[in-house]
Amino acid sequence: MSKSNQVFEPLTQLSARAAVLPGPNMDTDQIIPARFLKKDRAQGYGQYLFFDARFDENHTPHPDHPLNLTPPPKILVVDDNFGCGSSREGAVYALSDYGIRVVIGTTFGDIFHNNCFKNGVLPVRLDQDSHQALVASLPQPRDIDVDLLDQGIDWGDGQARFEVDAFGKECLTQGLDELSLTLSYQADIDQFEANYRANYPWLAPTS
Repeated sequence: MSKSNQVFEPLTQLSARAAVLPGPNMDTDQIIPARFLKKDRAQGYGQYLFFDARFDENHTPHPDHPLNLTPPPKILVVDDNFGCGSSREGAVYALSDYGIRVVIGTTFGDIFHNNCFKNGVLPVRLDQDSHQALVASLPQPRDIDVDLLDQGIDWGDGQARFEVDAFGKECLTQGLDELSLTLSYQADIDQFEANYRANYPWLAPTS
């Protein structure tokens, strides 16, 4: 696989700082308020991630918000129904541009969940007991281990397994979105088309 085909950094194993972001039903408008969607994506959406929660009316950062800490987390542990609401892909852009690679919760908005795989973010669904144990182990942000290949999480005093869609897993481990993954099989596609034209020339006119 040529690295030039990659659209984001491949994700296989990650040992990184994790932080808890409490609150159920955080919708995509909270993740990135709608007024920022007119901004140039090339400038990065990470600066607008949870803007209304991270900053006061004078745009001064709240020092105790987990996304304002140094170093910033790469793993977010969230509550139920994260990413619900409108189907804006900008919500995942904001997470990805900020540097979030893994979001761990119990349930996600369906469209948000699918958009994560297209943008290099792993959404992990845990059962309630495992999720509560993980949250309890993170009164302060600290490093935990996420292994996408083995589909497991290790936070020192606990472990959990998770399921992940096979196609989404392949995209993340190779650093490819759906289109790029399809195009990575270009040689096979070309060979199929050549064989098809040779075997069924009346079905594949050349002009």
